[in-house]
Amino acid sequence: MLRVTWVQPEDLLGHELRQAAQEGRNASGVERRWREAGGHQPPERAGASPPPQDPKLRSLAQQLLDELASTQSPLRALEPTSLPEIRQLTPHPARPAPEGKERGGLGAAPPETPEAKGLHASWLGRAVGCLLGKPVEKLPLRGIRAIAKSTSNWPLNTWFTHRNLPQDVAERYPWNRRSRPTSLAENIDGMPEDDDLNYPLLGLLLLQRHGADFTTADVAQLWLDELPAGRTFTAERVAYRNLLDGIEPPDTAVHHNPFREWIGAQIRADIFGWTNPGDPAGAAELAHRDATLTHTANGVYGEMFVAAAIAHASASSGTAPTVQATLDAALSVIPPDSRYAQAVRFGIETARAEPTGTPAGFAAVVDTLHARYAHDHHWVHVLPNAALLAAALTHADGDFTGSICRAVSGGWDTDSNGATAGSIAGLLARSPDAIDDRWTAPLKNRLSTSVADFDGIGFDELARLTLEART
Repeated sequence: MLRVTWVQPEDLLGHELRQAAQEGRNASGVERRWREAGGHQPPERAGASPPPQDPKLRSLAQQLLDELASTQSPLRALEPTSLPEIRQLTPHPARPAPEGKERGGLGAAPPETPEAKGLHASWLGRAVGCLLGKPVEKLPLRGIRAIAKSTSNWPLNTWFTHRNLPQDVAERYPWNRRSRPTSLAENIDGMPEDDDLNYPLLGLLLLQRHGADFTTADVAQLWLDELPAGRTFTAERVAYRNLLDGIEPPDTAVHHNPFREWIGAQIRADIFGWTNPGDPAGAAELAHRDATLTHTANGVYGEMFVAAAIAHASASSGTAPTVQATLDAALSVIPPDSRYAQAVRFGIETARAEPTGTPAGFAAVVDTLHARYAHDHHWVHVLPNAALLAAALTHADGDFTGSICRAVSGGWDTDSNGATAGSIAGLLARSPDAIDDRWTAPLKNRLSTSVADFDGIGFDELARLTLEART
């Protein structure tokens, strides 16, 4: 039997029950009926439980998913999904004139301009942070620490390696199977394909084809045209399936989609920040249109927050902003009493409270975050990852290596957090020359992807194309 990940109803139900609990919805009756019928907990690390499954159990799961969909979250007033309702809850500062238009457009800027250098550093930073986290994705926190310590790489400061890794540690904590051949120090040869890089490429295609007036339906059509279904995961895969079933946005984000508040939308944000320098609110608006294909509430806020942060960090006037100013600007576009905003503030406050400010000291920050979030949230849920991202950026205070290593060493969605931390820290670095060569040289200015005609493209060329796409 084919083992299809992230779409099997008998697995989706368990995730939806957890989502209901997080939202404060009473699902005790549904959960009891599921358990009495022999239903199981969803797999904690994999995307699907092992086959075979009783067809009757699958049918019951579909019925119960429909029942749960009819219940309303008591948090809806604090965590709306529609943009007008979100704006009613936020300060929503006046939007500045786009920087590129004030100077006649940045699309024709030569590669050596400060704007191009910043984008080049950010594209590189996203790739480096993602690649650093790839081999330990899905590993528990104790496994990441054990591997790093046993290879003299703790606190984390460089690429993971299998060299001199004790056999017992390797057997206890195996590398991510798909990433191991391309993401260890001894085998990196360019940037391998990853969804954390595919989505910025899709966003670039979106702006090239439709400009800033794109619709959520345009995003959907682009995915069907250019994104292989097998390159999607969690909420994105469910939404893709819904599109093929004839369901239109925004219903694609909610129909049998228990992953609608996971991290998937957050990793699609960068392009909207890169193309709206100095305009966090404008970047967040575009991110909202993209996110609502697949996510709701906190899942949408994740993309809005990161897009706003990158837009703020992309502003070219004067010196680079501080990390705290960037995070504050990003917080201004999302509902302040949402669980996402609370997670970000908790990450910031926990990082600030750590007395040493050292890489070694950050382990205590991570332990505090895991104590708060690990029990009730899947490792791909947006809330724990948002808290960790904010903590890593705050604690590293703009340092590139410190930002990506702290983000990855904290566990959970290691490649996604490393990518976003690297993108923001790269912007704050302002130039690829400010990123240590040990990070950038192995990438060989080459990105592998299955998206359109981008396979093998260089990060300098991506920076140029991103400048051209600025609104």
